[in-house]
Amino acid sequence: MPGSDSLYETLDDRFRPCTNGDSRLEILYDGCRWAEGPLYLPAWRQLIWSDIPNDRLLRWDEATGTVGVFRTPAGNTNGNTVDGQGRLVSCEQGNRRVTRTEPDGTVTVLAERYQGKCLNSPNDSAVRSDGTIWFSDPDFGILSDYEGHRAESEIGACHVYRIDPATGDVSLAADGLDGPNGVILSSDEQRLYVSDSRAARIHEYDIHADGTLSGGKVFAEAREGVHFDNIRFDDEGRLWAAALADGIHCYDPDGTLIGRIRVPEPVANVTFGGPKGNRMFIAATTSLYSLVMSVTGTPRV
Repeated sequence: MPGSDSLYETLDDRFRPCTNGDSRLEILYDGCRWAEGPLYLPAWRQLIWSDIPNDRLLRWDEATGTVGVFRTPAGNTNGNTVDGQGRLVSCEQGNRRVTRTEPDGTVTVLAERYQGKCLNSPNDSAVRSDGTIWFSDPDFGILSDYEGHRAESEIGACHVYRIDPATGDVSLAADGLDGPNGVILSSDEQRLYVSDSRAARIHEYDIHADGTLSGGKVFAEAREGVHFDNIRFDDEGRLWAAALADGIHCYDPDGTLIGRIRVPEPVANVTFGGPKGNRMFIAATTSLYSLVMSVTGTPRV
């Protein structure tokens, strides 16, 4: 039945309204090596996502259920999002850059260096309505040849950067992180949330008018043995975190862990989509799952 403990784990009564959707996961595709970066495109009723070790972007068609290759090679792309004009923004781990796909299919490089040094391996990005882009740059893609290309870090640290929409300049936005991973804006664009996978924390930063960040307080800490990957919001301010082997964690706006969704494979990324925005898409190791829920995601996540 909906809300069954076989799928949902309720840790706080505030999670119960989230458990009234599907009672089981639907498998949409199971031929990946390591799946990440799901992004729903409502105009096309399609979802694209990354199969990083296979160096390809895949595309699932909602109307037909068919899966095809969107792009290969894809620079070992990880996270995907869209800008205000609906253009695809991708973090290419293998190519160590952030790119934008234009309407005619050409690819524009948005960022590949900071102070003259190669980026590590951009992971995830968030785009503000004025075009400002923040992206995380851990070293995950240069540690081995599995998800990118083995290399030494030229920067020597893992940071979050900002791309200025007017000049294209890349500036340091947040440092002091061990392994910055998922990034997401609050619905009012006043705060940026960043998951630090190695530190098992999610940080909350205040955004100033010029795009600079301050603060960085800990919004949530993972329970013992758990690490976060990407993060997304629903329209009531709950934060959903891909928690790898521990499934999907749901946090109340006050930072309390209120519930969990169990998934049979380690979960790297989640996003919301579908005609009503209430279908969660889950990139989990070899598979792409979906779950029609009783909650709705925020737009453009």
